[in-house]
Amino acid sequence: MILYTCEQKKAGPALLHPCAKAAKALDAAGYDYEIKTVKGYRMLAWTWGSRGADRAEVKKLSGTNEVPVLVLDGGEVVSGSGTIARWAGEHPAAGVASQ
Repeated sequence: MILYTCEQKKAGPALLHPCAKAAKALDAAGYDYEIKTVKGYRMLAWTWGSRGADRAEVKKLSGTNEVPVLVLDGGEVVSGSGTIARWAGEHPAAGVASQ
């Protein structure tokens, strides 16, 4: 399982940062996963020129260059922090009780 995030990864409160929200939901659901960071943060103007190239892999997987994007072991792609958090809550890892 791979979670694509911006360079913030899990930093910051889940309420304020989408990548943190997705990562913390996966943590709470008991998942082990790889984090792949992508460059091109949209709020930093100096990254705009290279953003397309920096996020080409994410766009190929999800159809958008926005993160977070979760790629499940079977290849299914889940995009967006809310969708990832909902998926994690509905599909806890083996041995983790659902909330």
